Amino acid sequence: MEKSEVRPDGQYHYVEIPQTPDATPIRARRGRLTRLAVGLSFISLLMLSFMFIAIPGINFSHCHKLKYLFSPSKSGKMPVPASSRKVPFEAHIMSKCPDAEDCLQQLVIPAMEKISEKVDFELSFIASISNQSSDITCKHGPGECIGDMLILCAQDLPFSPEGEAEKTYRMPTIRSLGFANCLISQYARIPDRTLVHNCALQHGIDFEALNSCVSKEEDDPSDDDLSGLALLRQSAIHNANLGVSTSCTVRLDDSVWCVRDGAVWKDCAKEGNGSKVSVLVEEVERLWKAKN
Repeated sequence: MEKSEVRPDGQYHYVEIPQTPDATPIRARRGRLTRLAVGLSFISLLMLSFMFIAIPGINFSHCHKLKYLFSPSKSGKMPVPASSRKVPFEAHIMSKCPDAEDCLQQLVIPAMEKISEKVDFELSFIASISNQSSDITCKHGPGECIGDMLILCAQDLPFSPEGEAEKTYRMPTIRSLGFANCLISQYARIPDRTLVHNCALQHGIDFEALNSCVSKEEDDPSDDDLSGLALLRQSAIHNANLGVSTSCTVRLDDSVWCVRDGAVWKDCAKEGNGSKVSVLVEEVERLWKAKN
């Protein structure tokens, strides 16, 4: 599996703004965003508003549990590509969370280098939505919501292998996960335009397609175009239905495997050894053999 080691040194500045709560909502009303100007183009948004915003009072050293603003229902589960012979493997994260960076680099990516062809892998994003409004709330602010949408869009972009232009598949995990790791390895800069552009270039992701997906104003578009807002809402509902609220929570075969929280591995399977790559790989191999 290719890794993202190149870290672009794009210039950015800090903008001081008044004290704000940890969570800032993105709101869609009648399919439109009203609190955050995602109706502007994503590129303009990155250049003008989110080069990097330092928000006083937000602690980036821990990602505590995010309280859901609604009661999860039994519906709304995010679909996973059907593949009964592969083992479900999922990481639930927040894009601007240091525990997400540790989780990907210490466990998920090293394991995926060995077992990527035997798992159905998904990155899911923890956010809050409300029954009383159309708000989407991300713990580390609107920049995190954009980061979440970028990675969700990258996962679902169409892909045509070289020489097979007539065939369209979902973006290969090796590319979308590499892109996610590239962004999250510099999570404090999300959604800096230079960072996003360079990560997309490194991993063969169409930047203009990302722009289109994240800029989509419709919460639930009627056509086949991807909407980052709809994908994030779907992902938030999926996490809530599972009762997952901590970044990073790793699930294997539909059960919690290990949790990275406050720079510590917790609640890991196999008598606490589930944070070891070798133990995770061994379990995937066992489950794979059982399914095949």
